[in-house]
Amino acid sequence: MNTNNSGRYGTLPIGLHWLMLFLLAAVYASMELRGIFPKGSALRDGMKMWHYMLGLSVFTLVWIRLAARLLTSAPAITPAPPQWQMRLSLWLHVALYLLMIVTPLLGWLLLSADGKPVPFFGLELPALIAESKDNAKQIKELHETIATAGYFLIGLHAAAALFHHYWIRDNTLRRMLPGLK
Repeated sequence: MNTNNSGRYGTLPIGLHWLMLFLLAAVYASMELRGIFPKGSALRDGMKMWHYMLGLSVFTLVWIRLAARLLTSAPAITPAPPQWQMRLSLWLHVALYLLMIVTPLLGWLLLSADGKPVPFFGLELPALIAESKDNAKQIKELHETIATAGYFLIGLHAAAALFHHYWIRDNTLRRMLPGLK
């Protein structure tokens, strides 16, 4: 594993970044696409199961990603952006990390409050709270609201990277692209 240098992120941060994007896309797709299958069908239940397991995978990997981010310094953006852009970038990244922590945690709490098993690739995770249909309803609303906000956050993150690449022409995006020297 190579480490961050002055111009690029290392293999681990790049790999985790793109793996998380893939997982988040799969989490959203599994929940959105479940609706094309009839209620109670094995395919619909399978999509929900994958949604749960992939969401918990995001929750697991975000801690590794956060540790890698905190233990290494980010490569410099060249040319350096104004301070207000750096502050906005920091807040967007904080919001994205919160999304990747809070949303799966709420999903786990929702399954617990609903009295449903919490599957994770052959394991059944323990319930975090007691069964309560009232709590389940409130947690579900919050989980869905934050997940919906995630579309905006992810889109804003991607748009900012493309803006920096094509308009400002700095190295923001190139620092995170795999396979570049």
